[in-house]
Amino acid sequence: MNKLYIVLILMMSVLAACSSDETATPEKLETVPAEFAGQKNPYGPEVASQGAEVFEVYCASCHGETGHGDGPAGASLVPAPKDLVELQSKLEDDYLFWRISDGKNGTAMVAWKGILTDEQIWQAIVFIRTLQ
Repeated sequence: MNKLYIVLILMMSVLAACSSDETATPEKLETVPAEFAGQKNPYGPEVASQGAEVFEVYCASCHGETGHGDGPAGASLVPAPKDLVELQSKLEDDYLFWRISDGKNGTAMVAWKGILTDEQIWQAIVFIRTLQ
């Protein structure tokens, strides 16, 4: 019974990941919810090394070490993880904080709220802003 349950959960996860055909163009980005709108990163470049540690542990497996969406775990995801190098220059802090906190339905992007602190999320955003 446990094996059947695990198989069903995996199948549901795969189907959920495959259900979105949205591409990562800035024109199609959703509006930031009011609770996140206008938030600005309270940290500066001095926390980039802490952000790099957060990114390495929690993000790099899907988004890749350099943020291009080419991590080893991301290779089999549909849709593929976003290229953060491309997106970060087009997105405001509030959008990045929201997406990292709440995740994205229809993708493998999970909600990190409750796993990462707000401080860790902001640190990761500082690091993401350094990616080229």
